[in-house]
Amino acid sequence: MSETLPPISLTEDERDCYQEITNVAMGQAADRLARLLNVYVILPIPNVNVIEINEFQMTLKAIDDTSSVSAVCQGFIGAGIAGEALLIFNDSSFADIATLLDYQGELDQHGELEVLMDVANVLNGACIQGIGEQLDIDFNQTHPMVLGQHCKISDLINSQEAKWQRTLAIEINYTIEDKNVNCDLLLLFTEDSVRHMNRLISFLLDD
Repeated sequence: MSETLPPISLTEDERDCYQEITNVAMGQAADRLARLLNVYVILPIPNVNVIEINEFQMTLKAIDDTSSVSAVCQGFIGAGIAGEALLIFNDSSFADIATLLDYQGELDQHGELEVLMDVANVLNGACIQGIGEQLDIDFNQTHPMVLGQHCKISDLINSQEAKWQRTLAIEINYTIEDKNVNCDLLLLFTEDSVRHMNRLISFLLDD
């Protein structure tokens, strides 16, 4: 008979710890982006919550359900922890980001995809790596996969078949000073991963 595990949850100390770990990781990612583009990246406090699938859909809608967006997801796994990074890029950002990247090609759908992948590789990779370094985990990352270009948030929700009921969701919003560049990075961890991560950070909390 299989054991029924209790639903995942976070104490305030655990939430604060995840927030601090994310702060360090997103700072590293922002630093890479700032150096690449020679700009100042504005960082907010990350949102850390355990949410259910319907709340996740509401989180996506709250990001911006009116604008056209493009999105890339990238899975990661290591030491019993698995999750996925979802980068949602406001389409109005493409012109400015292409200029900052000194992109020479035509900014058609293919060009926008190149720009999107460049940003995703920097932000996703650095953030995942930064979290892994603090937990002493070497994450293997899958290739980024495009979820949609020039679509509505609701289309992304419909295209995402949830394989979980509850998840640890970390939301990070990146904006660039004096530029029309705005993107959201969502890090989603599976329920089993959260239980394992809670055990890992308990050592940090005991220090």
